[in-house]
Amino acid sequence: MFYLKIIDFMIGKLFNKMIFLLVLHLASTISAQEKPNFIVYLSDDLGYKDVSVYGAKVVKTPVLQKLSEEGMTFNNAFVASPSCAPSRAALLTGLMPARNGAEVNHAFPSEGIPYLIENLKSEGYKVFAFGKVAHYRGNEKCGFDFHNDEQVNLYKNISKYFDSNNVNTPVCIFVGDRRPHVSWTKKMDYDPEKVDLPPYFIDTKETREHRSRYYTDVTGMDNEMGQVFEYLNGKLGENTMTLFTSDHGAQWPFGKWNLYEAGIRTPLIVKWPGKIQAGSQTDAMVSWIDILPTLLDISGIKVSNHLDGKSFASILSGKKNQFRKVIYSTHTGDDKFNVYPMRSIRTDRYKLIINLEPNAYHTNHSDIFRKDGAGAYWDSWYDEAENDVKAANIIQHYFVRPEMEFYDIVNDPNEQENLIENPIYKKRIDKLCKQLLNWMEEQGDEKKIYKKVYPITGPKPNAETIKNY
Repeated sequence: MFYLKIIDFMIGKLFNKMIFLLVLHLASTISAQEKPNFIVYLSDDLGYKDVSVYGAKVVKTPVLQKLSEEGMTFNNAFVASPSCAPSRAALLTGLMPARNGAEVNHAFPSEGIPYLIENLKSEGYKVFAFGKVAHYRGNEKCGFDFHNDEQVNLYKNISKYFDSNNVNTPVCIFVGDRRPHVSWTKKMDYDPEKVDLPPYFIDTKETREHRSRYYTDVTGMDNEMGQVFEYLNGKLGENTMTLFTSDHGAQWPFGKWNLYEAGIRTPLIVKWPGKIQAGSQTDAMVSWIDILPTLLDISGIKVSNHLDGKSFASILSGKKNQFRKVIYSTHTGDDKFNVYPMRSIRTDRYKLIINLEPNAYHTNHSDIFRKDGAGAYWDSWYDEAENDVKAANIIQHYFVRPEMEFYDIVNDPNEQENLIENPIYKKRIDKLCKQLLNWMEEQGDEKKIYKKVYPITGPKPNAETIKNY
């Protein structure tokens, strides 16, 4: 009888333990199911005004239009830096370039700087990367559980992987489309005569043809994104947040590698059925460094106070309509092709830009190499400038900038009138300048120049002179 009681007691203990483990497993499963899946879709070199959602009249982007109608559209989203590697490093670390170490293009965060991908993984997420998501150092892949770096056939690669692999945990899937990065397709699906040009472009036949090719790539990106969304939504279900954005503006003059709106302002659209009001818009100012902290926050993961980025989940939920009071952006350079460092501070109305090397030429790959599908139109710009003062002034402003620039974004959205010498704005300029310089000091920004600049007392860089520079 004594032994029977012991056996009965042990069986009871075992049964209770099994029940406990079962409950624990169910609780864990339910908790995992409650965590949303994430799709982060990144375009490469896409100007925020070059999609229908933000007012484009010619180029067609129906998938983005639908995403906007089903989610929230941010009218004031900005990148940390208008070149690929610094922008993506800031996204994945939540730190600005001076703090994460990736200041120039094709650079990487400093050793020991953590990627926020690891935070998601620590809470049970599987994190995937398809296409161009980040710049990698050797075998370092930013902590992704799986990555496929092929930049073509994104839909095919994604569907092939998830059709062959069963994933039962919450997932975060980064998709990086290389379009509309140069070189642009040779196809012209848009009539060159009907494409629209910004007022600071020189209107030539070659410019219009390249614009048509650029727009064709934008629409191509939009089309394949639609395939990817349809497939992943079918796999992941409704508890999925979908986020679309671009790493910076397009490789056109005054866009990429510049701190003008065409360089740093980016499309940002977020959809989450039942959580984000469909068709909503916000004027709240947010930065790329805020994106991953927001995903962490939504997932119930504590966001470090040591990051530059912070969560804008309260904007997505509609609880708040304001976020950042100012946006900081930096650009340092791109090897020897673009050595023109600058810093900026932007409020909801004004922007101040400090050009750290105003006695040097601003230049980049487009005007130097003038390749087909990238910058070949520059030859026609020079031809036009020989007999057109306006065209000559556009080229002069492209290459030579003053030390400081100040713009009223509301009244001058294309930043054509530099108000830096206007006495009406002196107090405001002084205040913003002090604020920007203080921020740079706090960031540990050494204003480092990584390559020799091209002084305006010498010749403009070109494909020949740059070889031995």
